[in-house]
Amino acid sequence: MLIDACSDALYEFEGKHSHVSKRTVQLDIQLMRSNKLGYNAPIVVYERKYYTYSDETYTITNLRLDQLDMDILQESMDMLSQFKDFSLFQELSGVIQKLEDKIYRESDQKAPIIHLDKNERLHGLEYLDEIYQAIQKQIVLSVTYQSFKARNKQDVVVHPLLLKEFNNRWFLIARKHENNTIMTMALDRIKGISMKLSIPYKLKGFDANAYYKNTIGVTVLKDKSLFDVELKIDRYNAPYVLTKPFHHSQQLLEQNKDGSIIISLRVHNNFEFQRLILGFGSGLEVLKPRRLRNQIKRILKAAVENYEVD
Repeated sequence: MLIDACSDALYEFEGKHSHVSKRTVQLDIQLMRSNKLGYNAPIVVYERKYYTYSDETYTITNLRLDQLDMDILQESMDMLSQFKDFSLFQELSGVIQKLEDKIYRESDQKAPIIHLDKNERLHGLEYLDEIYQAIQKQIVLSVTYQSFKARNKQDVVVHPLLLKEFNNRWFLIARKHENNTIMTMALDRIKGISMKLSIPYKLKGFDANAYYKNTIGVTVLKDKSLFDVELKIDRYNAPYVLTKPFHHSQQLLEQNKDGSIIISLRVHNNFEFQRLILGFGSGLEVLKPRRLRNQIKRILKAAVENYEVD
């Protein structure tokens, strides 16, 4: 009987000795016939006591995914692909490939709904996993590095602390073995990495949240570069700044009748912050401090002069 078969299967898979009731089986059959679980099973009754599929090829293990499932899987795949260089995702590679194949066969190659910003040509991504493992296992590294300003590359022994992504670039935050200063190294400027197993890893307190507390981007400066800033945003850009604050310290000081706003920040005056300000063009004005206002003024003046020569 079907009831006995269900009871035996329940015991086999879950180790339960409970007897399945007739009512439970009937409700489960109704559920399988419906679209509530996506089955739409073509279950029919013949001779008023036997159940079968009207389509002999039907099986619930080979169901087509509905569009919502397809969208979720596709966007999840796109997001996971961002981290394909990490070994912790390699265990999922077989599953991911099967999902990709399933999506390819069922999606009719429809355009994605979500587009993620990524740069496949970015250098240094091949070091992501090695650095990740070194941080996790607390291994000292010798990094061959050449910054944009340096004429020659150099080997630096560091204690890796953190991997940080900003503006679609990856950075290694590490403590220099020589003098314990903290360095920020762009992965696309790394020329090679080797492990220094003979050097003990120095486990010193490093709080990433505290380290970047007053920073926009990755360039952390000394306290002398920490400013209380006031910015005026025009009415066209105000909604964007209010809904996506520049920094966690952002406070709304004034909301003017013309729709413009004045906000305050407490941040380091680093390269990333200056680029953020300049990116708003005429839609943003630095009110305070005077030093920063004059600095942005000089940059904008030089930019205008570039366009005055034909």
